[in-house]
Amino acid sequence: MSRNPERNDRKSGKKPTFGKISSPRADGPRKDARPPRDAGPDRSGWNPNPTPKPFDSRPRPSRAKADADNFVWGRHPVLAALANPARKGMGRLLATEDRAAELTKGDLTHGHKIEIIDVQALDRMLPPGAVHQGLAFKVQPLEGVALEDIAGDGGIIVMLDQLTDPQNVGAIFRSALAFGAKGIVVQDRHSPALAGALAKASAGATERLPCARVTNLSRALETLADMGWRAVGLDGSAEQTLEEALDARPTVLVMGSEGDGIRRLVAEHCDTLAKIPMPGGFESLNVSNAAAVALYEASKKQTG
Repeated sequence: MSRNPERNDRKSGKKPTFGKISSPRADGPRKDARPPRDAGPDRSGWNPNPTPKPFDSRPRPSRAKADADNFVWGRHPVLAALANPARKGMGRLLATEDRAAELTKGDLTHGHKIEIIDVQALDRMLPPGAVHQGLAFKVQPLEGVALEDIAGDGGIIVMLDQLTDPQNVGAIFRSALAFGAKGIVVQDRHSPALAGALAKASAGATERLPCARVTNLSRALETLADMGWRAVGLDGSAEQTLEEALDARPTVLVMGSEGDGIRRLVAEHCDTLAKIPMPGGFESLNVSNAAAVALYEASKKQTG
């Protein structure tokens, strides 16, 4: 039965009475008295004046964004991850039907089982705009290697001081691998995971180039100096050019963030600071472009 008295009166043929006030009672409040506006919901289950809930303007966390560090996507990054012996027997390989056929035909799975998935479902699992090319590999980020593991034979090491942009770090990994660097050194607290957009930008280099995560970059430079390495920090205001500063000795190229550059204490632990000369007059290069130039110049010194 409806609780609405007006509807009940219409059914019975009686006219509803509005505004009727009963006599006050000595033993309590009137039965027809309306509750105050801030009294909250009534016991009948309906509140004509509900207390408004405060509006929360904070964005809700995206599940795909939260899981991005556990995914590698795109053809080259996924194939590199599958071929990495450290990934053997781990991870969840997702592929569209066409990509699955390609992996199977080329024997590229390295023992991993393929889960067929459609493009729309894969889109929903990854961050918005992820160019997955029909392939994704859900894995835990790679653990870093010990600093001594990449410093034994000389050559070039790249150290990144508080670089956090995945696109830049991924591009530096790609250039470092291309120019024969022995590895990358990052500070554990201020570096992105080697997955997601970073792995995509690296085109698979994160799976092939060792990365050492250290607690303190200055102490890492001290350790490398004891092992015969010479640190060259890139600084646009330096007096020496990069060509003048580099030589054939084992070299650590230290790159700072685009906004702040190399931090003071890290710069003090460099043997020298150097700049990339820019006769065109432009103020600076993107940090990943600067790293590519520095790696090219350093590799020439190492082989020449």
